[in-house]
Parts: sequence; C-alpha cells; structure tokens
Amino acid sequence: MRKVDAAADFEAMLESCRREAKASFSNDEVLLEKWITSPRHIEVQVFGDSHGNVVHLFERDCSLQRRHQKVIEEAPAPGMSPEMRTEIGAAAVRAAKAIGYSGAGTVEFIADGSEGLRADRVWFMEMNTRLQVEHPVTEAITGTDLVEWQLRVAAGEPLPAAQEDLAIRGAAMEARLYAEDPARGFLPQIGRLAHLALPDRAARIDSGVRTGDAITPHYDPMIAKVIATGATREEARTRLLAALRASEIAGLVTNLPFLRALADHPVFAAGEMDTGLVDRELEALTAP
Repeated sequence: MRKVDAAADFEAMLESCRREAKASFSNDEVLLEKWITSPRHIEVQVFGDSHGNVVHLFERDCSLQRRHQKVIEEAPAPGMSPEMRTEIGAAAVRAAKAIGYSGAGTVEFIADGSEGLRADRVWFMEMNTRLQVEHPVTEAITGTDLVEWQLRVAAGEPLPAAQEDLAIRGAAMEARLYAEDPARGFLPQIGRLAHLALPDRAARIDSGVRTGDAITPHYDPMIAKVIATGATREEARTRLLAALRASEIAGLVTNLPFLRALADHPVFAAGEMDTGLVDRELEALTAP
C-alpha cells in the first residue's frame, strides 16, 4: 500500500507497488483507491424475506473505533440529511435485492466527512450478512425487535413491516464494555469479575456475565453493551454518560474509564467525529 499526497509522486509510487507485488505474488496489478482524510463509518440495517421483500431500517454511525473495531455506535447518524438518508438507504436495499438476500444484514459505507455528509461522497465498503452487535440502537429508534424478525423470516413469514411503516423516533447510543486495557493498546484482559453492577434502569443492558463469572481467553472479552435512548442525540448521549458513570466493575482492567471519557469528549458531543478520533486523542482518553 502506498499513500500518494502529490501528483508528482504518483508514477514512482505506482512502480514501487508493482515491483513489490510482482516479487510477492508474481502479479503486478494494483488497485487505485481514494484516500479519505475524514472518514465516517456509516452503515445501513437491511432486512429481506423469502418473498422478495427488502427494507432498510435507516443508518447507524460507527465512526468511534479502536483497531478498526467499533466502540460506541449510534442511530441515526449525526449530520445526515434527508436526501442522503434516502439515497444511502435505497443503495443498501438495491444491494440486498441484487443477491436475493433474506434475513438481517448490514450494508457498510465509508463517507468523506470533511465537508459534512454528502450523497456524492459516500462509497460502498462491504456487507455483513448477519445481525450486528450494534442492532439495539436500530431497534430503539424504530420500535422493532430484529431478533423476532429473524425468527419470523426464518419460519417463512413475510417481513412484519413495509418501508413506509418504518420511521425514526429519537436517538440511541451503544457503548461496548470490554475487559481490555486501552492504555496498553486495548490488550484483552482475563480474570474474575469480583463485582459487577450495571444500571439497568437508566439504560438497556445486554450482558451474559454477572459478579463471580470469569472472563477467559477463549471468547470475546465483551462484558456488556450499554444502550441509552433519548428524544434527541444530546439526551441519548447524556443518558449514556450517566449510565457509564453509574456502572461499577472490580476484579480486572476494563475500558469503562475510557468509555466515560469518550462519551464526554467535546468532538463526540458535537457529532463531528471520524474514524481517527480515538487514535488522535488516545493519550487524553486513557489518562489516569
């Protein structure tokens, strides 16, 4: 891979790539891709059934990442215009219909956020053919149960709703609470949960562990998902921060202090984040 910042450097970089590719793979073909300086990770929840119906349940913003893995997700995406929402949703539906897709799926896009979200600055990245970890934020803003939808579609039923039945109500955010050490490159941690108290009245908590359980190296070190909702994005963010501050964990290192700092970061509060925010602000976000 070569990043070319000036047109004058292009030929030399191209030849360098070709030589390396030829030596490594006996094939000197290369791909040319646009370098996006302020990337936003925007994804669209789609759902299809065996009767040819496909709908989208709007978008999620998953730009807050570490090691290319999501940390805090939200729906809807901040700064999304109605026109772009319509276009990106239609594109996701076309992709699902093109392959006769059935069940839950996520069509993922990279958007250039340097001048705000624009329909002419968003590109297809990949499709995840499953229900994703962050599906609760979509459920929260659409009033749906996507796991129920999966079961109904698997049983041969048509989708429970048409596109015109779906609408966005409010905002939602989800934080992934992990047994990992952000100050040491987000290294996974193992150990026993001596104490775990999560505020399930202030937020939706999806978890499979409790006090006394062990976090082992054999599974993903996620402890819980903390999901907060609100009539506005700021209300959802404030509630998420309150839930994280009220959470208690002892026994092993977790990313809880990091999540609190991230949820309270002014750039995130303003909805102006990109996928590089965590890396740029890591020292401040992991300060003791």
